[in-house]
Amino acid sequence: MSMFQFKQFAVDQSGCAMKINTDGVLLAALLQGDNPQRILDIGTGTGVIALMLAQRFNEATVDAVEIDESAAATAKRNFKASKFAERLNSYHTGFEDYLAQHSARQYDLVVSNPPFYIHSLKSPEAQRELAKHTDKHFFDNLLNSTSKCLTDGGSLWLVLPMNTAELVQEMAVKYKLSIHTQVSIASYPNSDPHRQIIALSKFQYPIKISNFIIYDSPKKYTDQYSITLKDFFTIF
Repeated sequence: MSMFQFKQFAVDQSGCAMKINTDGVLLAALLQGDNPQRILDIGTGTGVIALMLAQRFNEATVDAVEIDESAAATAKRNFKASKFAERLNSYHTGFEDYLAQHSARQYDLVVSNPPFYIHSLKSPEAQRELAKHTDKHFFDNLLNSTSKCLTDGGSLWLVLPMNTAELVQEMAVKYKLSIHTQVSIASYPNSDPHRQIIALSKFQYPIKISNFIIYDSPKKYTDQYSITLKDFFTIF
């Protein structure tokens, strides 16, 4: 089904190689911000993260960047159809070009559910390959660019595979960014974490470390999951 209905908006997924996924919605629901005024969503895809953040932070303007033409058009349609349309902007461009063209803009929050699979085989389908394959060069550029556009109190929030999260934390030191939040996500109580949400900022803060479990058992969500997404998913 191409249309995904949330409580306060709907997301049309047609034209997007990467559909709505747990990684993105958890990133948008779990990240923290102190009344952010301007948010940048890098690689917005369908626009779901931008829409969730527009719902959560009702004074924020959200700029969403997407390099894939079809996905950018989909996000633009989803933004226009939402009640948050006046605070959502879609840009069909790469994030480096976008930030070069808007170098004066400063962001309280920068978020991304980026492509991963560093050093893995590329996907056979062209759009999927663009969305999911990357390397260290991508994260070097991401960290370098965002370190310049963050406000002094701003944060970069990412959701990543565990090994990639570790690599990005090491790389962040080069750009004088320090981790302050780390959420390890596992499918079940006894399973190993497979994703990690990390937050980086210009200043060093005590690191908040936590764990997040999605399922108690197959098809039974944890209270932690349902409480986190109750404002968004119609099933809760």
